[in-house]
Amino acid sequence: QVQLVESGGGLVQPGGSLRLSCAASGGTFSSYAMGWFRQAPGKEREFVAAINWSGGSRKYADSVKDRFIISRDNAKNTVYLRMNSLKPEDTAVYYCAARILVMSDYVGEYDSWGQGTQVTVSS
Repeated sequence: QVQLVESGGGLVQPGGSLRLSCAASGGTFSSYAMGWFRQAPGKEREFVAAINWSGGSRKYADSVKDRFIISRDNAKNTVYLRMNSLKPEDTAVYYCAARILVMSDYVGEYDSWGQGTQVTVSS
């Protein structure tokens, strides 16, 4: 299984931007579809964005569409989540996840997870 480590979280004001990174090791990164999920206190983990193995297909949750961009660099074994126009309701722990080839927006279909990185949007 691939190991995943997220970074880039922090405190940002409403309207600001952050870029999260997720570095993968221990597997063939280009064989995996990658997803970003988030979990706010007291809530279930929810889908944010996903990208297929090549980067040619992407999907987004309606709540982040037109604000967040998922991308990947297979040469660096890294997937990114660029978050723009951040809102207080984006506050959560953000997780990256991996599954073989085909992207999904279902938590249960991912095999490997990172430890998460906290994003707090507050003035």
